[in-house]
Amino acid sequence: MSILRVRNLTKTFTTGWWPFSQSTYTAVQSISFHLNKGEIVGLLGSNGAGKTTTIQMLLGTLMPTDGSINYFGKDFAQHRIAALQRIGYASGYARLPARLTVMENLDIIGRIYRIPHRQRVERIEKLLSFFGIWEARDRQTGTLSAGQTTRVMLAKAFLAEPDIVLLDEPTASLDPDIAHEVRQFILAQRKERGVALLITSHNMNEVTELCDRVLVLKQGSIIADDTPQGLARSIANVRLNLTVTQGLEDVRLYIERMDLLYTFDDARLTIEIDEHEIAQFLITLSKNNILYSHISIDKPTLEDYFLNITK
Repeated sequence: MSILRVRNLTKTFTTGWWPFSQSTYTAVQSISFHLNKGEIVGLLGSNGAGKTTTIQMLLGTLMPTDGSINYFGKDFAQHRIAALQRIGYASGYARLPARLTVMENLDIIGRIYRIPHRQRVERIEKLLSFFGIWEARDRQTGTLSAGQTTRVMLAKAFLAEPDIVLLDEPTASLDPDIAHEVRQFILAQRKERGVALLITSHNMNEVTELCDRVLVLKQGSIIADDTPQGLARSIANVRLNLTVTQGLEDVRLYIERMDLLYTFDDARLTIEIDEHEIAQFLITLSKNNILYSHISIDKPTLEDYFLNITK
């Protein structure tokens, strides 16, 4: 069941001063997608692709130029407050009021979501303890490190036990061990409560681990909608690794004639080659008395796909 449905969503910005030199820039161009209950969808794209603009329209902090957003079967423009009561949000780059303490900030958020006092206190303690910052509850948020601030923002996102959570680079400022715990927390929330998440991230391993599907944005348009594995498989080339034990210069000349990308590290050779051409490549090496050992093949990853589309 789709609990979020976006149709032909567009955002165009106008720059310059009327009536002088005005120009327009379309950051998001007629995108359509859906999010099902309990589904985790990644929003992938390079800087400027339109990810954050899309998130801001989904939060109602930016008005779309065109298109529609439907939450829980209702038009967002007409039922904004009711929808936002069921939506959580966190960004690795956002900040909370600096002079309020962590506890004060989260208490205000809980009040906005109309969470009763006792539940509010219990949930804040539970989330801050999980994210390892309960001891910082009485500190002003302006004194926190970037990683601590990110963890407070994550606690804020899940405080109201929302049905949908929008996460914009949620682990950008976190150490690897904390980021791993956050990913496990996200998966647990999906399993226990059926929460749906839309996540932007530049961490390809994170997207692969978390996401059921990935929407790929390029220049404001969705160019792909597939599983992380499906996107990786769309790259034909693999990396063939082997150690050359005889005929090092001969193999170098042969690879250059084939116009393949390659690297040498002493006798360790890595080349990018179409998977279907590996057998013929190895046969040719054998016919030319080029000997090798320790062969391995690295399949394409989501990161390979991402690098390919940004070229």
